[in-house]
Amino acid sequence: MSDEDSTLKKIFSDWRVIAMVLLVIFSIASIYILPPNFDNGLEGNLQLGLDLEGGSWIQLSFDSEVVRFSSDMTAGEFAGELSKKIDAEVIPFSADQIEIRKQISEAELRKIFDELGAQIISYDQGVSPETADDVKRILEDKVNSLGTKDAKINTIAGMNGIVHYMRIELAGTDIKTAQDIVSSQGKFEIRIQTDGEETDHVLFGNSVTSVSRPQQSPPGSGSWGVAFTLDDEGAAAFRASAIKYGAVSNPEAHELLMYLDGEEVYHAPLSTDLASKLMKGTVRDLSASTGSGEESLEEAQKLEIHLRAGALPVDVSIAGSGSVPAALGDYFKMVCIIAGILALIAVGVTVYFRYHEPSIVLPMVMTNVVEIIILLGIARYIQQLDLAAIAGIIAVLGTGIDQLIVITDEVLHEGRVPSPNVYLKRLKRALGIILVAAATVIFAMLPLIVMDLSSLKGFAIVTILGVVIGVLVTRPAYGKIIMAVLSKKPS
Repeated sequence: MSDEDSTLKKIFSDWRVIAMVLLVIFSIASIYILPPNFDNGLEGNLQLGLDLEGGSWIQLSFDSEVVRFSSDMTAGEFAGELSKKIDAEVIPFSADQIEIRKQISEAELRKIFDELGAQIISYDQGVSPETADDVKRILEDKVNSLGTKDAKINTIAGMNGIVHYMRIELAGTDIKTAQDIVSSQGKFEIRIQTDGEETDHVLFGNSVTSVSRPQQSPPGSGSWGVAFTLDDEGAAAFRASAIKYGAVSNPEAHELLMYLDGEEVYHAPLSTDLASKLMKGTVRDLSASTGSGEESLEEAQKLEIHLRAGALPVDVSIAGSGSVPAALGDYFKMVCIIAGILALIAVGVTVYFRYHEPSIVLPMVMTNVVEIIILLGIARYIQQLDLAAIAGIIAVLGTGIDQLIVITDEVLHEGRVPSPNVYLKRLKRALGIILVAAATVIFAMLPLIVMDLSSLKGFAIVTILGVVIGVLVTRPAYGKIIMAVLSKKPS
């Protein structure tokens, strides 16, 4: 057996190298084969962000305020009194905080609070985290239903948790379409089963005056549902249809069905309690039950969105918007590819001038390339590639070569590989140093993820992902590869 064959056998018989090769195959398959996408050029199935694909972004502000207050009344009681005063929805979400779903100045509020015997402790434009989650879910549902690809929706909050803005990025979408998506509402309708599969119209979504968040009814029962309120006209139409078609006397044979844009989203018979109430008079406050368990909660969350027919729980204003032309996105793509190639060449030249040994340079550069391939293959499932993410990839290139140099310097002794036992001890020490360095990078990047800064989040995620791949996969594999390659050198 030749020296080359023996070296290759040593390399590819090690489980670390085998794991790395399998991850490379998986990554290439993820980019181009799962599903097949060779027609899309080099990017394959990679999720390209607004910067590289072209598209539009919109930043929304909320026409609402979050107020911390002091009063002798409970938050619920005070919210009810304030709601009557200002003719707007007021939601309590903590013992001393309320969300006012109407644009009203702090000076105006202070006068009203004085009338109610309360004081304003803090006043912030924005919404509570719970309302922001609702808005985000509704917008995501709109985007998904329209088949818009590669959408990013991020909330921008202050240190106190109050959400001030929401930024929507829609790759491959022009600004007018993006604005239509934000403002569009679907056609919601309730129908009643008449005879067999036949149904008849009861009311449209404009009769629904308010929709609550999913909750357990009764509390603690584990049974999820969504409460909603009808206006007087809608409540009268609801009662008339239920009596006319026999839903109050035989609920199982005359179910209520809900439709959004002609597609059924919910169906269920009247409850016994509601049927008896409808026999006596109109009922404005209704609840649609979805059952118990985690899946039922998810169904209730979707039903809340359907009941709103795409309407947001709070009014929003466009605080800013912009677009990236497709031609500019193509230019950015080319610049990123060139930057990556130049970075790789710079790495190779730097390593060569340090070691003057091609048998060291080649494994280092190839390990770097493999690491980027694995990083792209995994990032394809969890992260869009925008300019910030590309910067993270280039940062991984640099930190990766630093750590490979640490391994090489640590294990070499006077330019040669020492005995296997000594080599493994030195490799272990080098990997320990790298692990500490990797932990430092990860902890430094975590605040960028936690603070949800949309422009930097991609950079942080890709950098952390690259560091983790390096520590768990490519660094240990490189240690074994360089040992096999250099052990054949003559003493």
